Amino acid sequence: MRLGIGEIIVVLVLALLFFGPSKLPQLGSSLGQALKNFKKGLNSLHEDVDVSAAVQDEQKSLPTKASDSIGSKAERDSATASGSSSRPS
Repeated sequence: MRLGIGEIIVVLVLALLFFGPSKLPQLGSSLGQALKNFKKGLNSLHEDVDVSAAVQDEQKSLPTKASDSIGSKAERDSATASGSSSRPS
């Protein structure tokens, strides 16, 4: 659905009649600020989603690397059973 030249002129004339010539510049700047803030909010939302997706991808690959450095569950269990815990007595 596109607006033609005729429809735009009708909307502008109705806005001029409804708000008056003194309020139109103020309304235009308010509308411009609202659109600017809306776009800024959308961009920050997209950045947050991209960052959270990257963090989730990193967290998915992190546990496999961490388990390699800690050792297997059997090695950890045997180390605690033999009394080589790192806690001071």
